[in-house]
Amino acid sequence: MSAAIASLVSYGSDSDSENESESNTGGEKVELVTPEATAHLKPLQSAKTMSLALLNSAPEVAVKEAVLTGTHLDPSLKEVTYNPTFETMFAPEFGPVNPFKSQQMAAPRNMLSGYAEPAHLNDFMFEQQRRTFSTYGYALDPSVDTHQSSSNTYIGAVEEAEKNKGLTVFESGPKKSEKRKKVKGGDAEEIDNFLGPWAKYADEKDVAKPSEEQQKELDEITAKRQKKGRNEEEAPAEEKTILHVKDMYDYQGRSYLHVPQDVGINLRSAEAPDKCYLPKKQIHVWSGHTKGVSGIRLFPNSGHLLLSCSMDCKIKLWEVYNERRCIRTFIGHSKAVRDICFNNTGTQFLSAAYDRYLKLWDSETGQCISRFTNRKVPYCVKFNPDEDKQNLFVAGMSDKKIVQWDIRTGEVVQEYDRHLGAVNTITFVDENRRFVSTSDDKSLRVWEWDIPVDFKYIAEPSMHSMPAVTLSPNGKWLACQSMDNQILIFGAQNRFRLNKKKVFKGHMVAGYACQVDFSPDMSYVVSGDADGKLNIWDWKTTKLYHRIKAHDKVCISALWHPHETSKVITCGWDGQIKLWD
Repeated sequence: MSAAIASLVSYGSDSDSENESESNTGGEKVELVTPEATAHLKPLQSAKTMSLALLNSAPEVAVKEAVLTGTHLDPSLKEVTYNPTFETMFAPEFGPVNPFKSQQMAAPRNMLSGYAEPAHLNDFMFEQQRRTFSTYGYALDPSVDTHQSSSNTYIGAVEEAEKNKGLTVFESGPKKSEKRKKVKGGDAEEIDNFLGPWAKYADEKDVAKPSEEQQKELDEITAKRQKKGRNEEEAPAEEKTILHVKDMYDYQGRSYLHVPQDVGINLRSAEAPDKCYLPKKQIHVWSGHTKGVSGIRLFPNSGHLLLSCSMDCKIKLWEVYNERRCIRTFIGHSKAVRDICFNNTGTQFLSAAYDRYLKLWDSETGQCISRFTNRKVPYCVKFNPDEDKQNLFVAGMSDKKIVQWDIRTGEVVQEYDRHLGAVNTITFVDENRRFVSTSDDKSLRVWEWDIPVDFKYIAEPSMHSMPAVTLSPNGKWLACQSMDNQILIFGAQNRFRLNKKKVFKGHMVAGYACQVDFSPDMSYVVSGDADGKLNIWDWKTTKLYHRIKAHDKVCISALWHPHETSKVITCGWDGQIKLWD
């Protein structure tokens, strides 16, 4: 109160000075406040002091200082940042007791419906008991430990559980058969022994049988069919040969395998011609096959003889020089011949046909030396070119395997089983230490000889099947006829990388395994196509230089003679073999 009076007095003194200034300036005059005027504001001074009892109606609230000193701890807190005392931790909760809180609400719970205790029960047992309870009305009591208790305790329909001996829905019991009896309306045993609507005809007395004559006729027909099937599938065709020339030996006792000396060039020389030229005209046609020719092979080293295989199941040997006669025909396959291969000396050759047989023939006498089969169709066959391994050959089969045979024992000595499709070609590279195979699985695999695991696998999403592969004369490149109408060149040494600069295009071969070949001096690449044309590309520039209409149907193979500068031999599905120069 005294402070208020003092402020008023100070306010009055200030106003006096202001009034004086105003009077000096000619303003209105204001009366001054005297101490007597403020006397009623002072408290009354009485003789007796009066004491009044003060009533505090505000609730007690824990202030910040009290909490910090430990007088209160919020029970909902999960973490405290100081060390509370024992009294603080176990002090009663602040606030009134909830009068509506029931015993169920007061019980501790860790989920919405109550307190769930952890139980060691797998999903199958839980589902089994749940389904049993929903079907039969009882289940095992989960609160009783079955390991400690000898007898099972049930909840729900206990009498039903004892009646069914505690069977669950996953166990068969009397309930199932009773239920079936009610549904079917018959005896359960009869239902279990029901054999079907035709059971009454099972007795032989009621079945119509053919007469003795009819049975005899049926047996003859069945035996004839079985014999025919056995002959076609198991028995190989009979081998025979036809010699078409008058004398097999000349006046000196030399056979037709002897390399001729009077043809104008040295066929014994291992050197290739220095310069090759484009063939321009047809100079001879070998005709004798009645169906399409599937492959041609020149005699090793000299090339003075030509071996051809055809879809008419025959193999023919032709002269390349002089009179160019058909010397011998080899007959021994019951189906089309797919591939042929000479050994290093040319004295023997192998043939692979669709009758599932591989046959070894003597080139001079025409005799079939041996037969090989594994009941699969051979697609290609190759002798091992090593001189010390001339008794071994490999064949690519239709069952995705490459099978290696020994001609001395006639047994399979190795299987290369990694391809995912029928094997189309086998080509030896790297001084015959390795061979390359291509397949219908659109891949190229490289194998070490006699090791049945491929050490190189080439497959790209853009690659197509390559059913014809040829090694270049210098042994550095592999020409692969790809089914996307182009010839791809792979390196044949070390890494087997695709040479992207050497791609030969411009012909149509999709669907046909047209054989590719090189000129001896590596100047040109030749190939047939589906239109029966002979295509010749330049090796360096990959340009298509020349195209000749060679055959009426598919030109399946083209061979450049290894000792001639411009002689190319082609064969087609029109059954003809042609010589171009």
